[in-house]
Amino acid sequence: MKSGKQIVSYALISVLIWACGRVTQIETPTKTPGVLSTKQITASAEPTELLSVQLTKEDTPLLEPDLAKSDCLAQGGEIEQLTIESEFLGEELRFRVYTPPCYAEQAQRRFPVLYLFHGQSYNDDQWDRLGADEAANKLIASGEIAPFLIVMPYDRVSRQPSKAPFGGAVVEELLPWVDANYRTLAEREGRAIGGLSRGASWALHLGMTHPELFGAMGGHSPPVFVEDSDKVRGWLDGIPEELMPRIWLDIGELDQRRILDSVIWFEGLLDERDIPHEWSLFNGTHVEEYWSSHVELYLRWYAADW
Repeated sequence: MKSGKQIVSYALISVLIWACGRVTQIETPTKTPGVLSTKQITASAEPTELLSVQLTKEDTPLLEPDLAKSDCLAQGGEIEQLTIESEFLGEELRFRVYTPPCYAEQAQRRFPVLYLFHGQSYNDDQWDRLGADEAANKLIASGEIAPFLIVMPYDRVSRQPSKAPFGGAVVEELLPWVDANYRTLAEREGRAIGGLSRGASWALHLGMTHPELFGAMGGHSPPVFVEDSDKVRGWLDGIPEELMPRIWLDIGELDQRRILDSVIWFEGLLDERDIPHEWSLFNGTHVEEYWSSHVELYLRWYAADW
């Protein structure tokens, strides 16, 4: 273990933290295989480099005993594509909902919910195509994680938050609708938010501005919104300790320079404030193959406290 700031790869040495999060999302066609190590940072310890992260609790009730070998586990979960009217958007809000295996058979049980946002130029099918449902089915059926719902909304426009009503539609319309129509744990401890690329920008934005709603937020290749960069310090400083969400950040070391600068800048702000978080720098770049190769790892982390 090294003391002080942990340097996780040669790529970090070459990155200048001068962008202060002022970035735009750009998709790149290249791919670099392989995985680098990760580190977990807590407020009470020096940064620690990890080869793996223990993500499940031994005392968590994962499945009801009579369902452990039932047919519904083998059948897997289901995905519905839905729409609701949105006053914020002035049109329908489209989204997908994954319900876990044996959701119907556990009529008295309430489930945590993970909200996952797609990247720029994609839609609500992206996390589905990346294998989020298959990974969840596998981990739930094996008893490695507790069952939970995944909600995947469609952001139709690529604008900054002040000019995009999408955030308001998610918080004010989608969350209440999901809680009213599914058997959810309608409290922050049972709710997480995450996304990739532009979707990660939304996850960080909503996670920091609504800590009372989300117990965890994850950013996968996450540039901070341009207009958010001057506000992030104030948001972080304004979150009470008891409402600070669990935080995950990851990115490929060969991602776009401006995006890499942004996430390293944001991670530096967390370090400065001794805010607990998990930070991973993997081999890879800004492509779907990168995110799909880490989907199972992401889901393990989101479900760690469930």
